[in-house]
Formats: sequence, structure tokens, C-alpha cells
Amino acid sequence: MHRGKGMKFVGDSRVPAMDHRKPNIPKDYSEYPGKTEAFWPNFLLKEWMVGAVFLIGFLCLTIAHEPPLEKIADPSDTAYIPLPDWYFLFLYQLLKYTYASGPYNAVGAFIIPGLAFGALLLAPFLDRGPERRPSKRPLATGFMLLAVAATVFLTWQSVATHDWEAAANQGKIVAEVDIDTNAEGYKLLEANTCTSCHGAELAGGGPNPALIDTGLTPEEIADIAKHGTGNMPPGMFKGTDEELKVLAEFISGLTSK
Repeated sequence: MHRGKGMKFVGDSRVPAMDHRKPNIPKDYSEYPGKTEAFWPNFLLKEWMVGAVFLIGFLCLTIAHEPPLEKIADPSDTAYIPLPDWYFLFLYQLLKYTYASGPYNAVGAFIIPGLAFGALLLAPFLDRGPERRPSKRPLATGFMLLAVAATVFLTWQSVATHDWEAAANQGKIVAEVDIDTNAEGYKLLEANTCTSCHGAELAGGGPNPALIDTGLTPEEIADIAKHGTGNMPPGMFKGTDEELKVLAEFISGLTSK
């Protein structure tokens, strides 16, 4: 390289010097009213205010309407049918199908949900187009519509096929009553295997209702013992008419008052 022919460095006044940086001040959006605003603190403050309103409303709702409670869990009650909250009903319904329950329980509990949620997580990486319209992003839109449709269908199926009457009875809190186990009526209950379904304390279990505070007359109870009702088949009572009368009067007198 000859002298005078070398490389020259020319400064650019458009690039600010490193030691003269401008402070991090939010831009002035007054030129674009109604279109955009600063995230901090304008937008974030509005989000917090809306969240506070919903939180206060939710707290007022929990105070005005007490949550429904069930009786204390009994590990020995094998007839109890658990039911999750509404947002897990679709997974609960999935475990009812043949190839997602029993010996294939791992398929319904881990593999299928794992594939579904994994596909949703991968959707933004598989479809990285700049378009914002759903019609221009078929892969991400298809995954989302399929997930929503499956969740809605399984939730609806779970609600439509569940035995809500049995569920209401199995978790009902029943007041404790001092039961005379030496009474003739109680012995008739044991002799006809009534306690195997309704429990030794006659508080019910699973789909079987409690025999306390039934609100039924002795005649109505005798008719049920003869002809059955709900899950109870007819002909469960095997005694005489006199014994049936004693049993019916005993159950009718079981009140928590």
C-alpha cells in the first residue's frame, strides 16, 4: 500500500457517542391519541385496576354464597364416585373410554394430554409466519380449533352422562344421630343386608342415600323396601309384614332433630 492511499475513518454525527446516552424515557404518544400508549405506567395501571375489580367481585361472591361442602372423606367407601371441578371434566371424561382407562390408564392420563398440550406449545414454533389473520395461519389455527372442540365435546359428554342425583346424595353432609343398634328395627336392617349399602351408621355411601332425615312416612318406606327405587332393586326385604312395619317405623323415626 502506498502512502496516502490507506484506509481513512470518517465519523458519523448521526450515531450518538457512548458516553452521552439518552435517558430511558417513554415516548410521547400524544400524536397518536386512542391508538397506542405507554406500557408503563398507563397500560399496566389499567390492567391492575380491572384485575382488582374482578378480584373484589369474586371475594364478594364467595362471601355471599358459601361453597358446597361434602362430608369427611372416607377411605373405606369404595362406592364413592369422585367428580373433579368443571375445568377438569374433559380429562375426567377421557378416562372413561376403553383405551384410556383400566390397563391403558397411562394413555389417558399422560400420553394423550401430553401430546395435546405439546402440540399447542409447539404451534408457535411450527408456524412462524408474520401474518396475524387466523386464515393466514392454518397450522396454529387448526391446532387451537381442534383443542377447543375436543375440550367442549368431552366436557359436554361428562356433564350429560354423569349421575348427578347419585353424586348429590353421596357427598351430602348428614347429621349424626344416636342409633340404637339393639332396637328390633336396626336388627332387621342388618338381617336384610341394608347396612351393607347404607352403612352401619345409616349415613349412606356412594349412590346409596342416607336413611336419616328421609322425610318419608312409614308407608312410603315400606313401599320402597318392597318395590325398590333408583339403584335399589325390588324384593330386598325378606321378612313378614309385621317385621316390615317395624323396620319402616324405625327408619321413619331416624331424625337429627
